[in-house]
Amino acid sequence: MKYVRMPIELESPEQLGYDTIRYNLSESSVADRRLGEINVKLDDILLCYGDHRGAPDLRGLIAGTGEGLVADDVLVTAGAAGALFIISTSLLQAGDHIVVVRPNYATNIETPRAIGCELNLIDLTFDDGYRLDLGKIEAAIRPETKYVSVTYPHNPTGVMLSPAELDALVALVERKGIYLLFDETYREMTFGPMLPVAASLSDRVISVSSLSKTYGIPGIRIGWLITRDAALMDTFLAAREQIGISGSMVDEYIAYVALSQRDEWLRFNNARIASAFAIVRDWIEAEPLVEWVEPSGGCVCFPRIVPAANVDLAAFHDRLYREHHAYVGRGRWFEQDDRHFRVGYAWPTEDELRLSLAAISAAIRESLKD
Repeated sequence: MKYVRMPIELESPEQLGYDTIRYNLSESSVADRRLGEINVKLDDILLCYGDHRGAPDLRGLIAGTGEGLVADDVLVTAGAAGALFIISTSLLQAGDHIVVVRPNYATNIETPRAIGCELNLIDLTFDDGYRLDLGKIEAAIRPETKYVSVTYPHNPTGVMLSPAELDALVALVERKGIYLLFDETYREMTFGPMLPVAASLSDRVISVSSLSKTYGIPGIRIGWLITRDAALMDTFLAAREQIGISGSMVDEYIAYVALSQRDEWLRFNNARIASAFAIVRDWIEAEPLVEWVEPSGGCVCFPRIVPAANVDLAAFHDRLYREHHAYVGRGRWFEQDDRHFRVGYAWPTEDELRLSLAAISAAIRESLKD
């Protein structure tokens, strides 16, 4: 494999230093939580090797978030990134072909590239409302295609897939005899009815998620993959064992306690997201130099500076960070033009969010060309 560092990681706040950013809109999760907020007691944890699949009680809770799933359909991993790495390295080898809907979370693109795979990229566009075109996906599938990769609610736009579109996508991969990799990290952050766990619909679907985004605890590195294909799960488990044998007993226990509070947390979380979303929507409506495709899920959006605005994009991003001490996810993190930028609106406080958006408006105007 040939690894290349991704812009989203090179330019991440943790790499730049959080102390260099006053108004952070680049995060793709809700606000990070402290251990005390989850009310865990760690004294009695035996620090042994754990179940290689992940703690059975944790896997049972994860399975319970979908219909018709059982604990053995779940493999606990080191974050969603760990799940995606296991899936790519288990299913792909150099020269294989996959279809990836872009924009997408960078790992869904870069790990297959590191393996040496050929990718057909199906680009969602602003002008089309980032709508999924199933016809384009089907046309890109070849006899040697291994899987189709999508993420919904969509990262970075927050656009949703309808249940009918999901059913049609599942029917397509079943008909073609390939897999669907469905990154559903934001599934529980929806402004309407929640989509089903995609893997519950077919044994040709692999779902991936984590506690990092919706639950605000990326520091424990707990994610998972779900598949109803027992033979495929054995392959994924073999990869999991060779990478790290088992997970952290501490992390998995914290995850169990956090997920046990799911209903209460989601009520609180969804109210906070709705309030922050309203602030962003009001800003968009009042800001003539910025436009968006309005999200219907997640906690991120992907606005752009209007094409008619003659803005020095490099100067805008530099001025926003260095002079206004505000930070957004640049379009290039998602292989898009830097006229686009991702705004994570559920991480900062509401006061910080308002100040951050005002900073974006100011930086745009200060970067207009004559």
